[in-house]
Amino acid sequence: MNHAFEETMNRVRSSPSSGFALRQEAMQLISALSGYNWCGIYRLEGRTLVLDAFVGAPTDHSRIPIGTGVCGTAVAEDRNIIVNDVREVDNYLACSVSTRSEIVVLIRRGEHVLGQIDIDGEEVSAFGVEDETFLTELSDLLALKWE
Repeated sequence: MNHAFEETMNRVRSSPSSGFALRQEAMQLISALSGYNWCGIYRLEGRTLVLDAFVGAPTDHSRIPIGTGVCGTAVAEDRNIIVNDVREVDNYLACSVSTRSEIVVLIRRGEHVLGQIDIDGEEVSAFGVEDETFLTELSDLLALKWE
């Protein structure tokens, strides 16, 4: 894991915060990472993803039904998703005209999905396996203090 990812993980791990405060703190920290242009968490409430903590421009997509867009598809298919070029995704929900790539990582407690981390990038293929590994570890930490 690269140094910036490790430092971010250490800061989240040592934070006294929990719940929404920790999620907001985590989004603040990762928004400072190179290429992480919009950083947010959606909570899963029933069959709908509800915008929670985020850093970046406000979005019209504060409630996303399961199966809709990249975020809703990740939950419907029970998997993380990396989109190299959002212009090639038929059901993409655009938050910003400058977004070119996206990564969605599910936040789980056991088999139960609590929500997801959603990151937008302004470059094509901004995210890869290392980002997914980092965000999966971060999601595990957030799940422990979810509330």
